[in-house]
Amino acid sequence: MERVSAVAILDAQGVVKGWSEGARRLTGRTAEEVVGRPARDLLAEEPPPEALAALTGTAVLCHRDGSPVPLTLRAHAVLGEDGAAGDFMVTGEPPGPAEPTLGGQAFQQASMSMSVFDTEQRYLRLNDVACQVMGVPEDVLIGRHFPETVEEARHSRGFHWHLRQVAETGRPIRYESFTGAPALNREHAWSIEMWPVRDASGDVVGTALAAFDSSDQYWARERLALLNQAAAAIGTTLDVVRTAEELIGIVVPRFADFASVDLFDWVLDAEEPPALTGTDIALRRVAHGSGTEGTPEAAVHLGEVDLYPPFSPPARAILEGRVIQSQAGEPAFMRWIAERNARGPAGRRHRVGAHSMMAVPLRARGTTLGVAVAVRIRQSDDYGPDDVVFAEELASRAAVCIDNARRFARERTTALALQHNLLPRGLSGQAAVEVAHRYRPSGSQAGIGGDWFDVIPLSGSRVALVVGDVVGHGIPSSATMGRLCTAVRTLADVDLPPDELLTHLDDLVTHLAGDDTEVAELGATCLYSVYDPVTRRLSLAAAGHPPPAVVLPDGTAQVVGMNAGPPLGVGGLPFEAMEVELPEGALVALYTDGLIEDRDRDIDHATAELCRALTAPAESLDALCDGVLKAVLPEDPSDDVALLLARTRALGADRIATWDVAPDPEHVATTRQAATEQLTAWGLDEAAFVTELVVSELVTNAIRYGAPPIQLRLIRDRTLICEVSDGSSTSPHLRRAHAYDEGGRGLLLVAQLTRRWGSRQTDSGKTIWAEQPLPPV
Repeated sequence: MERVSAVAILDAQGVVKGWSEGARRLTGRTAEEVVGRPARDLLAEEPPPEALAALTGTAVLCHRDGSPVPLTLRAHAVLGEDGAAGDFMVTGEPPGPAEPTLGGQAFQQASMSMSVFDTEQRYLRLNDVACQVMGVPEDVLIGRHFPETVEEARHSRGFHWHLRQVAETGRPIRYESFTGAPALNREHAWSIEMWPVRDASGDVVGTALAAFDSSDQYWARERLALLNQAAAAIGTTLDVVRTAEELIGIVVPRFADFASVDLFDWVLDAEEPPALTGTDIALRRVAHGSGTEGTPEAAVHLGEVDLYPPFSPPARAILEGRVIQSQAGEPAFMRWIAERNARGPAGRRHRVGAHSMMAVPLRARGTTLGVAVAVRIRQSDDYGPDDVVFAEELASRAAVCIDNARRFARERTTALALQHNLLPRGLSGQAAVEVAHRYRPSGSQAGIGGDWFDVIPLSGSRVALVVGDVVGHGIPSSATMGRLCTAVRTLADVDLPPDELLTHLDDLVTHLAGDDTEVAELGATCLYSVYDPVTRRLSLAAAGHPPPAVVLPDGTAQVVGMNAGPPLGVGGLPFEAMEVELPEGALVALYTDGLIEDRDRDIDHATAELCRALTAPAESLDALCDGVLKAVLPEDPSDDVALLLARTRALGADRIATWDVAPDPEHVATTRQAATEQLTAWGLDEAAFVTELVVSELVTNAIRYGAPPIQLRLIRDRTLICEVSDGSSTSPHLRRAHAYDEGGRGLLLVAQLTRRWGSRQTDSGKTIWAEQPLPPV
């Protein structure tokens, strides 16, 4: 059947002013019969009011023979010279689809949303996809102004603005938008192109658009951007809990409305993982987050342990080692939500609408560390296959960072335990000095350093004060520190002068570096000093170490001017010893470079701060240690710090007795008698018997095997010390005497009667000494 179109011209009062041939053929009425009559006279029935308001719709005309003629009518205003609407052109055609052309079929069946508007942004035509997006058929929209068909929103205003721009400027526009649509239950990403439609004369008569749904590409870009952001934001610190919090910060709210991270306790304690079983799995909540302030959806508080039954998605994810995805309506999902509601009823109303979740195992290096859970509540999309792939990748990155933090914590704990075992825990009381110390490990990601200190009792009431630093961090540094600390104690036992001790220590480090590349790479520094309370002199030498600070009783503080010498392990260079005489009550501060050196600090300024802090009033040396660290250290020091404070004491002349001994055996008895009288003067008659034997044996050996000058010295300290010096450098040694030997039993007798004995080299020879406990007062 031939399809006929009709055109009529009406004035503002609805009177027919023009009548086309197509109109005559459809109605059987000629122009002479119609022109000048009201258009209502031609209707077989009254049209609906909304059709008149919309200027479009279906009407039924009365044919000349009386039969009804249904037509689809569209009215278009005809503008006058003044631009005002006067007449209206009404087009009409029989209802029903026209026989489509190939171009019309392509437009209607296009896979993208396509629409045509007039210059006033009224719909003229939509294809099938556009109708699906709008959620209504085409005839409902035809002739309607665009703003009338959408909600009042920012994206709608932007769309309308672009339509007007194309109509007014005649230039095409291409842009992207992330918006919803009336018939779609979620927001979509659109790539929109608008272009002007021109008539034969080139005038713009309408606007056409094509909108491509690019949501898949948009979400793929979003997931890639999140992964890139995660690479920079997760693992910024080597802290397990902080790393878990960073994962939550990435996931919420862009990927999940609620998310949580639960870890095994052994991950937090840096222990070895136990074997997994099919029973309830105990996990500790370390982080969670929500798009709602306060995270009300959480049924488990931070730090609490939760038992996950085997049926639960988190337990299944851990036991099966894969992502468990669950949606609303599935029995496992509903059971899980019910269990959460029972455990945390206060958050029930916030969980209403939860419709999709994923439980993702956190696995690194073949070990499961815990599980991350993501839940969607307000986001309308369920998790899909692409989301599972994204979650696996994100969880894998986060798990590696968590495992790195766990391993760092374990190594730090091991290194710290090693250092605590090697450093002196409780320093025994010394007559020579009063000491206090602090060791402050840094929070640096590099790990625990190799700082150390020691207080070593020496013969003659002297004491060695030592501080050292192994360059580097971690277990290798701590192990090297242990070697050096042990070596210094061994060398101090030989009672070498500070410069000779450092020379032997340097040889040892050079030897170790030749066998162990780690020692060669680390390097070390050391300061060794010996304080003698009898002479009140401090002898010291340094190997690349900062000099000590001294505070005199009058409050004057200064750094000891000394040659630091080369670091240990350089080899071939000498160390220079020096002596400082200190009054009783002087304060000596030994420290490692972490106290005053930092990349953002001036060493001279930090040293001045140290001297000021050492002069501050304090109730005790322990309090002064804390005050120094607080005043000098920055909030987050980048290196370990060891601080050793020693306040000097002096032994007065009333506690020391000295006799020059002639190199004649006949003078032994006289010397023994003098020692006994001195003990009586000190009130130590109970120690006279042992002391007589010790003095007799040591003086006799010095006369027989040594060389003049010979001197006897008794020191009354916390122990009674007997010293015999002579001019020979030959060191004595114990030997087992045979049955018929006349000698060889003296030193053995001394060793059995005293607490300890030994010998040390001096500038003029040697000194043999023996200590015996004082009787209780």
